[in-house]
Amino acid sequence: MASLAYRDGSRQGAGASSDDDKPLPLDFTHHYSEITKRRNASTIKALYRFFQIPGILNIAGGLPNAQFFPYDTLEAQAAKPERWSPSSGSSNPSGANHITIPHDDSSQKDILQKIDLATALQYGMAQGYPPLLNWIRQFTREHLHPDVPYKGGPEVVLTCGSTDGFAKALNLLVTPWRDTDPIEERPGMLCENYVYTNIPNQATPLGVQMVPVKSDEDGMAVSGPGGLEDVLANWDTTKGKRPHIMYTVTLGHNPTGILLSVERKRAIYEVCSKYDVIIIEDEPYWYLQFPDAAKEEAQSRGLPLPPSPPNATTQEKSSGFPFLDSLVPSFTPLDRDGRVIRLDTFSKTVAPGCRLGWITAQPALIERLERITEATTQQPSGFVQALISKLLISPPSSPSPSSSTPSPFSLFSRPTPTPPVGWDASGFVTWLSGLRTSYQSRMTKMCHILDSHSHLVTTHATSTSTSTSPDTWSLIAKTPLYTFSWPRAGMFIWVRIHFHHHPLFPLFKSDLSTALMIWLTGPKYKVLVTTGAIFAADDTIRKKEAWEYFRLCFAAEEDRNVELAAERFGEGVRGFWEVRSPETVRKLLEEVKKNDERMIMMGQGEGMVNLAGFMGC
Repeated sequence: MASLAYRDGSRQGAGASSDDDKPLPLDFTHHYSEITKRRNASTIKALYRFFQIPGILNIAGGLPNAQFFPYDTLEAQAAKPERWSPSSGSSNPSGANHITIPHDDSSQKDILQKIDLATALQYGMAQGYPPLLNWIRQFTREHLHPDVPYKGGPEVVLTCGSTDGFAKALNLLVTPWRDTDPIEERPGMLCENYVYTNIPNQATPLGVQMVPVKSDEDGMAVSGPGGLEDVLANWDTTKGKRPHIMYTVTLGHNPTGILLSVERKRAIYEVCSKYDVIIIEDEPYWYLQFPDAAKEEAQSRGLPLPPSPPNATTQEKSSGFPFLDSLVPSFTPLDRDGRVIRLDTFSKTVAPGCRLGWITAQPALIERLERITEATTQQPSGFVQALISKLLISPPSSPSPSSSTPSPFSLFSRPTPTPPVGWDASGFVTWLSGLRTSYQSRMTKMCHILDSHSHLVTTHATSTSTSTSPDTWSLIAKTPLYTFSWPRAGMFIWVRIHFHHHPLFPLFKSDLSTALMIWLTGPKYKVLVTTGAIFAADDTIRKKEAWEYFRLCFAAEEDRNVELAAERFGEGVRGFWEVRSPETVRKLLEEVKKNDERMIMMGQGEGMVNLAGFMGC
């Protein structure tokens, strides 16, 4: 790997490009973990570059012979990119391509176009399968982030999904801390008040303490008490080292559904630059932004229509696709220092079982991540990489059959079938646009129904009769059961239940949250939700307010069940408000104590509708 000069004069990483008007990325080696600093390139992998020399006989590597792989072909029926209409979200299931991956495509000499089992199932480089790595790198640099403001632009390395990507980012930046180590050395990680559960599950065993930053309706707060500036400026070193890592989901936050504006991102980035914080942005939902959500929410609730949002893009250079240009960008286009590590995944764009994604960052960070990959997972599954490669990559252009001399028997022979064409960047963007429209339709359906059930309306007969004029009338009371904002992106609706208004709240307090979740899974309602407590960044938030929230996923269930699930949830909450017997609540809570497995198994009952969206969501 060629050398890269940093702004401070040091050199490391990959070579810079000719965009001389941009600054070099900063050197962040001082943030590397002790393990990362000791890593060297794999000596055996260094030999792989010689494998491409034409005619060379390889007796160096311990590679099994490809003729003994027990697969002759790998075949699949794959959707065409227009299966889901970008305008309506309607399905066109008849359109499909037949994908065939041969055992050995000896006719293809270009390793960036050669997709066969002999290469895909063989040992390979840590960066990823060359055809797929090249495609993702080009898509990332030319379309996702065409105008990153540091010299040379970003590089990519493939991962086994975002969970794996985050684990490698931790490996890169965190030296494990034990309780016997000095407290002043304990690492910390900044995050929102609510965070995807796998993040603390991965970080805290390494001794990392989660450091929540106050959030408002627009995302992570920058100023004010508990905001990012306040947390970092007034850090108490007796609690550990001042955090040098931030984890965030800015484009469809999990679980809150917030879409962080460009203006807020700029302010957060400036504070991170000031205090030398590395930003790990996890963006599985970046393409699921719902531009109609604010207007639909206002219409549903009889509120004035909001002003049209400003143009989202911050990039002078177009992505080449209006759909991508219309999306609110992540931190990467703002990253003049090279301090952003972005995690991407095919889990939400293709399928979670692929376990395939990539990391985008400045070249020096990617080089270190490659060293980590060499010693851990190595490259992702060859089966998956081959299938995704065939889905996305079009074969090189070949002469049209009509341009060659026709056979004298051509009028009587069957026409040669047209080979399947990969999606390419334009097809992938069409696919993403169709998914966005389909998920936005689901979100809209669920939110409309949730709005209709959000209040409990009761009437009380009242009499104002006199001896001369008897008059009886009804007093109508409207009690808010729950409130929520329509999500601006992502797959989730973050609902706050107003337990304080429940008649039994003085007796049970926060236990009502557990009771309601069990109540909803009962035979009358059969709907499963996720309690907000599992997303709390620390115990203080969990005890103070997280129990008031439920996360609903509008993505997991089949389309015909989306409205049914919302109806069941709304009716279930209303039914729970009518519970007046303390014994009913005690039985619900006792059910949890007797059988904790129910918390895992209750999503598998017959007729159960799942709004929880467990696992990777």
